[in-house]
Amino acid sequence: MTHASGRQARGPDVVTLTLPGLFDLQVNGFGGIDFNGADLAGDRVVEALCRMRATGVTRCLPTLITSSFDRFAASARILSRVSDAAIAGIHMEGPYVSAADGARGAHPLGHVAPATVDDFNRRQDAAHGRIVLVTLAPEVPGALRLIEYLVASDVRVAIGHTAATPRQLGDAIAAGASLATHLGNGCAQMLPRHPNVIWELLAADEVFASVIADGHHLPASTLKAMARAKGRDRTILVTDATAAAGCDDGNAPPEAPAARRYTIGDVVCELGPDGRVSLPGTPYLAGSSLTLDRAIANTSRFTGLPIDAVIAMASTIPAAYLGMTTAGTVTADWDAEGCELSVRSVTT
Repeated sequence: MTHASGRQARGPDVVTLTLPGLFDLQVNGFGGIDFNGADLAGDRVVEALCRMRATGVTRCLPTLITSSFDRFAASARILSRVSDAAIAGIHMEGPYVSAADGARGAHPLGHVAPATVDDFNRRQDAAHGRIVLVTLAPEVPGALRLIEYLVASDVRVAIGHTAATPRQLGDAIAAGASLATHLGNGCAQMLPRHPNVIWELLAADEVFASVIADGHHLPASTLKAMARAKGRDRTILVTDATAAAGCDDGNAPPEAPAARRYTIGDVVCELGPDGRVSLPGTPYLAGSSLTLDRAIANTSRFTGLPIDAVIAMASTIPAAYLGMTTAGTVTADWDAEGCELSVRSVTT
């Protein structure tokens, strides 16, 4: 499988690469635009996708987090009606997540709910059948039955925002859960040395792991160890990008909120000068300002893996996980010494 080709030397440490279009499984918003926001409209979705495309992403899963059904349905209907081929489907993250602080992350407690087939079906109806990935916590009432139903319906199931026991995790995997959403995050800040949810999901050979390589969600050494444990072919890079993504370099769009504050639905988050996105006044992260081209560069620097292997984690591997393909190509300069990837052009 070719991950990067067309190498052309541009200097002692810089080569030009042609790579597959990047594929992001988890995007809450981008460029000042919130996919979960009450002000979402079709033209704003298209604008966000255009801004994202400049970073090499040609396919993605807009991600809707825990909210009221009405808010979810409004966003899902808008997203499902956008004809841009960059939308490969919708990632539904919640509302079937842990109610515990820490594990719940930025998901609003008031809208956390049990997992039922009926509730999922009405959400899928609102999304016009476009939901292709669901993140849930295995310990939530009704989770196992829903996992089995989703897998039978060809919807991928991920484990995340969970405080599940090893047995609950094992049962979910046996039922067909196949991905760990942003592994190492969406769990309690303090865990037993062992067993814990991170070890269990790392050890599960059936499970892919998505990771957020922004240097805030995971220390470099942790990401390196996780990639080694999961292996190159079961590690997926995601951004978990919020509206703050693409706004941390002094190029915030005119409509971006003032004071470096953004939203994920009704949740206010704050973009720090170091690029960290968090719930104001708390230690809790709330998505990221990461772009996928930066995730590739960071992962190469953190892990020492060859750039071709890392590119695959952000393109062909997530696409194959969903049973899909990448779209288009990206031309980028790779500075191996500085571990910097600079997108020059994108074709779709």
